[in-house]
Amino acid sequence: MRAEETDIFVSGGGIAGLVAALGLADAGLSVTLADPAPAPAEGGSEDLRSTAFLEPSRRHLEAMGIWNALRDAATPLEVLRVANCTGDPPCIETKRCFRAADLDMPALGWNLPNATTRRRLADLAGASPRIDLRYGTGFSSLVTRQNEAIVGLTDGSRLRARLAIAADGSASPLREAAGIGTETTRYGQKALAFAVSHPSPHNATSTELYLSGGAFVLVPLPDRNGAPASAAVWMHDGPKVLRLASLDDAALGEAATQRSCNVLGPLFPVSARQVWPVMSQRAHRFAAQRVAVIAEAAHVLPPIGAQGLNVSLSDVWCLLELARDAPGELGTATQLGTFARLRQRDVLARTIVIDFYNRLCRDGTPAAQVLRSAGLRLVGDWAPLRNRVMLAGLAG
Repeated sequence: MRAEETDIFVSGGGIAGLVAALGLADAGLSVTLADPAPAPAEGGSEDLRSTAFLEPSRRHLEAMGIWNALRDAATPLEVLRVANCTGDPPCIETKRCFRAADLDMPALGWNLPNATTRRRLADLAGASPRIDLRYGTGFSSLVTRQNEAIVGLTDGSRLRARLAIAADGSASPLREAAGIGTETTRYGQKALAFAVSHPSPHNATSTELYLSGGAFVLVPLPDRNGAPASAAVWMHDGPKVLRLASLDDAALGEAATQRSCNVLGPLFPVSARQVWPVMSQRAHRFAAQRVAVIAEAAHVLPPIGAQGLNVSLSDVWCLLELARDAPGELGTATQLGTFARLRQRDVLARTIVIDFYNRLCRDGTPAAQVLRSAGLRLVGDWAPLRNRVMLAGLAG
């Protein structure tokens, strides 16, 4: 069978893969994207999580003409409230607020349900004449040469591409086919995600409450049936999270209200639940011959500080900028070497910081308790340091 030709092959139709396809197509390149899952459907709920697009990511999406398709589903995050908690039942010991207004920004970020975001991005990609979407078809094989990558798909078709992009998750088959291994850190934690309604308005405030075991996070969502709503993410030791996930709605709501220190009043679960393992994972290399590795194929981070997807989108912006600056060098060893060097350095630094922060925040010892509260007071009360930390977090 004669191989079809495309400038770029993208393995993976998640948010990062779709944004990469849209951005590269906008730069005038032809893109073929394959994903073994079916196309995102209206009302689909395969991913119950939501993601905060930090303000720099929003600006990039706006520049690419993507943000208008997402704007009406986005809830602004104007304030980040961080609290260190103590006791059983827990109560807030130290609390500080970090405001977008301090940085002269309209919002720190914008929260969107993952399923909605993916469906709308897929609609945009499907309407692009430069993008060939192949849902229900996965990556199968890879042969690379100096000038091209030959990609086999599960439907038997073959593609010749100048660049193949692995955006197919932490178990990435394309990354594995390129001979790139990973290093993984497991914390013994899991994360439980579900949506809640509550009587008190969230006032565009995202809340992170830290206690031994891990963080409990409430991120603003649009109102549900006339009541304020938030996305809840509860991190704890694996067995504890599995017990929580098995509770009925009334019992889970009571437990979540207690764990949230009642900051928004009683919490009432209004969605199904999703559980996933908390881990850090980093690819040994972010590029191979004619292959770029991005997003969760390159790095997985604990769900802290909205870093996960925003760091993934930084991979996309970096790759897109290099392709725009030198389209004739697409997929060459020089261009991919620059991409890998820039991204690996940033990801390593963020992995180290988030790993330390997660370990500190789940530590139940008195020393860790004192350090968490002292650190929060220092960052929250000293404006120059507070602003530097906020800007560093937004740079994801």
